[in-house]
Amino acid sequence: MQHRPRPRRSSTELSGRDRLASLTGLRFWAALLVVLYHLSRQVGRIPGASEAVWYGRTGVTFFFVLSGFVLAWTYDGKQVPTQVFLWRRFARIWPLLAATTVLSVGVWVALGKAVSAKAVVASLLLIHAWIPDNAVLKGGNPAAWSLSDEAWFYLVFPLLMALPALRSARGRRRIRVMACVGTVLVWLSGSLIVDPSLRVWALDYLPLTRTLQFLLGVVAGLAVARGRRPPIGLWPAVVLTVGWHLALVPWSQAVPDALWYSPYQASQLLSAPVFALLVAAAARADLDGRRTGLGGAWAVRLGHWSFAWYLIHEIVIRVWLGRYGRPEDVLGTAQVWLVVIVASLALSACAYHWVEHPLERMLRSAGPRVPTGDSRVPEPRAGAGMA
Repeated sequence: MQHRPRPRRSSTELSGRDRLASLTGLRFWAALLVVLYHLSRQVGRIPGASEAVWYGRTGVTFFFVLSGFVLAWTYDGKQVPTQVFLWRRFARIWPLLAATTVLSVGVWVALGKAVSAKAVVASLLLIHAWIPDNAVLKGGNPAAWSLSDEAWFYLVFPLLMALPALRSARGRRRIRVMACVGTVLVWLSGSLIVDPSLRVWALDYLPLTRTLQFLLGVVAGLAVARGRRPPIGLWPAVVLTVGWHLALVPWSQAVPDALWYSPYQASQLLSAPVFALLVAAAARADLDGRRTGLGGAWAVRLGHWSFAWYLIHEIVIRVWLGRYGRPEDVLGTAQVWLVVIVASLALSACAYHWVEHPLERMLRSAGPRVPTGDSRVPEPRAGAGMA
């Protein structure tokens, strides 16, 4: 990944593990959106709250866009061998994937549910999202399907960064427009897929479908890295993001999820440009040294735990439902929501400090290294998707 050096940054810009602290903070909010989505759909509804997060699976789309943004922003102009880059990404996501898959399978077995060995192997090899079989997609740790997509993004990232079109502002604009148009076309292609289960796999899980979201993040990351300012500021981007999700509420009341033009797939596909604006605006605010309210000490800490939270929370939901079943009233539902959020977040903090972070450091130190002065290229802790 060899490119011309990026413009020199001022001494006021952030450096270290959380150079873009607001993006780390946003990771927590995106993970919370996914958690509330699963609580609403699996545990029970809370009036008002559940309607607002009924399509909270868009948090996964946010992470895909964020992944492309932070990787591009971090590695632009850096001479890092591909094998070093891929090893760093493996060290980042695989140890916690393996640990939570073991935990998830243990819970499945304890609940008396058979687990396919094929599903577990596919999960550990990060290929399960390529297989149109629900038992394989969810047979290990159901939340881990997105890591199969992330692994694909990591493989194609060095190739994307070598594209000549990405080296000019005009080329990036063209790619951005093409990616936005392509996203709409992908959504419209759902009308051609009659089988609902096949449509869900092709539009929700298949890594090729999700690549456009990652690409939008890459283009936005390169633009910000090379001095471009996003068309709107952070808080207008936040308002736009919230408005998009609220617009899904009446849509969901009018159109069943089973139909191709329902907000189910639309929410995950068409939200990518909105998230690209949000991420770019938050990053620009950090680089300008402006306070955002998203990058405080606790926000960053929660952002660090978000990867583990994403992988663990559904397991905690499953344990609760297997032991106690679904609550029967709104008050009981709210109590279960609270218990699951607190318990899963506490477990995630432990997983981050005792499993994820130490194993990543161990694997990174044991793997290949950059043989030049670029060996100090910082790891993109503020993003890289769920990781």
